[in-house]
Amino acid sequence: LSNLIPSYSPSRQKMSSAGETFRGRSALILIDGVPQSTPLRDSQRDGYVIDLSMVERIEVIHGASAEHGLGATGGIINYVTRRPASGALRQHAGVSFTAPGDYESEGLGYKLDYRVEGTQGDLDYLAAASWQTQGMFYDANGDLIGVDDTQGDVMDSTGTDLLLKLGYWLDDNQNIGLMINRYEVEGEHEYVNVPGNANAEIPATSRKGDPQGKAPQNETLATSLSYKHADFYGNELGLQLYTQRFRARFGGGTNATFQDPSIAPAGTLFDQSQNESDKIGGKLTVSRDGMLDNRLMLTGGLDVLQDTTSQQLILTDREWVPETVFRNYAPFLQAEIRALDQLTFHAGVRHEFADLDVDGFRTIASTKPVGNVDVEGGNPTFEETLYNAGVVWQMNDWAQLFANYSEGFGMPDVGRVLRGIGTPGTSVDNFLDLQPVVTENREIGFRLNHGPFDAEISYYESDAELGSRLDSVGGVYQVRRERTEIDGIEFTGGWQITEAHRLKLMYAQVNGQSDTDDDGKVDTDLNGANISPDRYGIGWQANWNDKLHSLLQANHYASRSFDQPGLDFDGYTLVDATLGYRLPVGEARLGIENLFNEDYLTYYSQAANTGSDLTRNGRVFNGRGRTLTLGYQVSF
Repeated sequence: LSNLIPSYSPSRQKMSSAGETFRGRSALILIDGVPQSTPLRDSQRDGYVIDLSMVERIEVIHGASAEHGLGATGGIINYVTRRPASGALRQHAGVSFTAPGDYESEGLGYKLDYRVEGTQGDLDYLAAASWQTQGMFYDANGDLIGVDDTQGDVMDSTGTDLLLKLGYWLDDNQNIGLMINRYEVEGEHEYVNVPGNANAEIPATSRKGDPQGKAPQNETLATSLSYKHADFYGNELGLQLYTQRFRARFGGGTNATFQDPSIAPAGTLFDQSQNESDKIGGKLTVSRDGMLDNRLMLTGGLDVLQDTTSQQLILTDREWVPETVFRNYAPFLQAEIRALDQLTFHAGVRHEFADLDVDGFRTIASTKPVGNVDVEGGNPTFEETLYNAGVVWQMNDWAQLFANYSEGFGMPDVGRVLRGIGTPGTSVDNFLDLQPVVTENREIGFRLNHGPFDAEISYYESDAELGSRLDSVGGVYQVRRERTEIDGIEFTGGWQITEAHRLKLMYAQVNGQSDTDDDGKVDTDLNGANISPDRYGIGWQANWNDKLHSLLQANHYASRSFDQPGLDFDGYTLVDATLGYRLPVGEARLGIENLFNEDYLTYYSQAANTGSDLTRNGRVFNGRGRTLTLGYQVSF
């Protein structure tokens, strides 16, 4: 995602996406409209919920939307799965081989993917499968990169994905569709972390070993049943029912958080946790265009969601985060008004009805300042009306001005809040830290498309009176509920130099502050766990002939300092290249990541790695060195 979206944080290159934000806030991740994010106990694993071979395109919405709710405080990222090809049965097969620059055997990886699709009468179908095994990653010096044996790693892992899509046309206007996607990635559990030295910028490495416990794992199952009617009494009608089952298992340890003297002597108890989330929901939309002499389009509907989430300590059968049930009902209305040929307005409203249901529970023994606290359960309710509005002025055939205002609704990491309660006598019903995060987003910008040139530049702000930021305490992230203010600039541009050559430019800057002393004014920079670095990007796409095409791109992440000591970011530049060649049968592709073998510590390791020295030393990771991928694909 960081390669596609200017204001998205640099990838951690790990199973965890902790510290990866979209314009400084959380993005709502969807697959065909099915929510994948787990905001009630944010496992920060929603970067690995589907294999990209299953994806046709990625839709990105900046800011909030009246049609989407929980978690969309920073924006929406929707993975749209492949549509079945029309016509007779078609098949596609692909294979790829990945190796580090020096071809070390421990770093070799392989991937296979296959799909079959087509239409038969009124039925269309697609079935796809992928299997990928990834070797260890090596840095620019030829050293093994440190494995993240707590949050999880995509190094030394195996992933599988199964996708099934069926569609049936009842008549020319009515269609029903089914989508089922099951994705799993699990570590092979063959390496252990060798800590580095964060203060001296010496990276952690890995060595062969036999880690305790079970391997970190991500497992998700998303299903969607949809019905569409293109002419329901002159309206477009859409109905979607969905479920999502998500399991995120983390690595284990004997860290202080897991200790309980009533189970084992202090410092000896090994445990590991697993997040469990089950969603069921639906969305009804009704849209009508052509009103008021073809100047008004209205879209209304209802969103319904129930999310049941908990976190278990699976080796000792302890409850770390109690089962939390979140229910959300939200009617919405969106209008688009074409007031003049050159002027379009849009406005919307969404009313959130939400409640949390938590039974009474006891915190674990290590909770600070007091452990084994009995917390009174409760059923707090929330209600919020959210508005959005915008205008687009088509100045002429090639220039456009736009401005938007939107409000987003999300929950803080409820699980982190609940498991961190260390004050006796606390009740869920009156605990302020469980209040929703409501953001106000403003944006103004300019677009042009003139001859061979296209560009878009925008300035945005995002404020929250009771925001949510992550802060590491003793190596464990806690949620801080404070006022936050974020602003930034985004620029993308393109130049079609010739019919065969195109140049792309990109720039992004994000700034953020929070109110740490509770005086109503922001006073402290948000660190790299919340804010991405300034970014400059350039890409050159070329079609050399009808068989050969290439892409060369460079991204420079500029150095940056933060108020918190020890988190200065030195910056780095990465160059990637891809080459494709059409063969008589199929196509061969070569990709080179980190073409010039840049030696660097990842952004997270420099700008967000906080906690005890022991924790920081285990999480100071070098980025991946030069890596080659050779692939072949064929459709028949």
